[in-house]
Amino acid sequence: MAAGKGTRLKSQLPKVLHEVGGKPLLEHVIRAAQRIVDAKDVYAIIGHEAERVRAAMQHTGVNFVLQAEQRGTGHALMVAQDALARYDVVIVLSGDAPMISTETIAKLRDFHLEQKAAMTLLSAALENPTGYGRVLRKGAKSAEVLGIVEEKSASPTQKKLREINSGFYVFNIKDLYLYIGDLSTENAHQEYYLTDMAAVFRKAHRRVVAWQTAIPDEVLGGNTRAELSDIDRQMRSEKCRQLMADGVTVFYPETCVIDADVEIAPDTVIEPYVQLLGKTRIGGNCRVRSYSVIRDSIIGDGVMVRLGSIMEGARIGSSAIIGPYSHLRPGSEIGDGAHVGNFVETKKITLGKGSKANHLTYLGDAEIGAGVNIGAGTITCNYDGVHKHTTVIENDVFIGSDSTLVAPVRIAKGAYVGAASCITEDVPEDSLAVGRGRQVVKEGWVREKRLEREKK
Repeated sequence: MAAGKGTRLKSQLPKVLHEVGGKPLLEHVIRAAQRIVDAKDVYAIIGHEAERVRAAMQHTGVNFVLQAEQRGTGHALMVAQDALARYDVVIVLSGDAPMISTETIAKLRDFHLEQKAAMTLLSAALENPTGYGRVLRKGAKSAEVLGIVEEKSASPTQKKLREINSGFYVFNIKDLYLYIGDLSTENAHQEYYLTDMAAVFRKAHRRVVAWQTAIPDEVLGGNTRAELSDIDRQMRSEKCRQLMADGVTVFYPETCVIDADVEIAPDTVIEPYVQLLGKTRIGGNCRVRSYSVIRDSIIGDGVMVRLGSIMEGARIGSSAIIGPYSHLRPGSEIGDGAHVGNFVETKKITLGKGSKANHLTYLGDAEIGAGVNIGAGTITCNYDGVHKHTTVIENDVFIGSDSTLVAPVRIAKGAYVGAASCITEDVPEDSLAVGRGRQVVKEGWVREKRLEREKK
């Protein structure tokens, strides 16, 4: 269910699109569900900012049901009736509770089927259950639920109960739509509450049961900025623990920001204050040094990422060296054993095996071969003010420092470009190209100027 506004967040962004662990709240829940059922069998009920939520989640393959008028959680399932008619059972998940696991969803479903219940709710025992509805069981060891009492209606004795209703449910479709019309809007908000189905079923002598998760944090939702921050911290802490269990060294993990979908092979070392974002993949025996930020990039084995390097949408070959303070923009493909060094920026380039650009250089829209040395201060001039153009540098080329390569231009295999050259024409294979003004030395010029000033 993802139709709510989330007023306590005080945000123009729909609640379920706020991010924790590097993904929107809703996407975490969708992915957990899609690990046990086909994507085509997952439905997101959307309402507030529906088209914005639809656009953000389209890539997941989820189906959408529109709750145009938001009249409560019970009403959300009323509008989903046509979509769910072909199923026997529906699992209802909260779109703002991103820590729910696939294992818990599966266990809840299996318990429901074993119990042959009309309704099964997921419960949890919280240290501080204040604000949550309490689960009233038929007996201490009974699975059967007599009802759910909300905090404001609970007696002093009931408030001492620690078992709460999480808002996750399993229903038999036939029973659900036979009795959902019995829900009432006689409450403070005049809404249809799905929670009330427990009482409806009990009145109809249908079986209502509860299954308690052993991991209470799974059911917690993010209703405030502070709660979102706490969930994000927990998810990232768990991600680091998982990586370390899999053979990755993470120094000072509480300083690192590692998204849920990041993958890292064993024997890689992540230093403090590193951010690994999106769908980044890092091979084995790498080292990512402090203050580096890497998003949606693929890094081979044995790569050294030095201090303060930034990458987005880059691919790095094995044994390459990046940084310190390199900036690899989308489309940068760095070959095996290549070096991209201090304050070098790349964009939409290929840098061949063993090639080096070690200092103060901009390489954009370029195809660079193997064994190339690019001197400090080199620039590929790829933009003419209207269009982008490509620079081609073939294998074993040497580009002298402070050179300007004005695209489109090709530097053929084995050629040399003299330092401080402005190259506007193609350079043939094994040639030397020098494109600069001839040096002129005027001896005594400064002395003469100084004497002229002294006479005035």
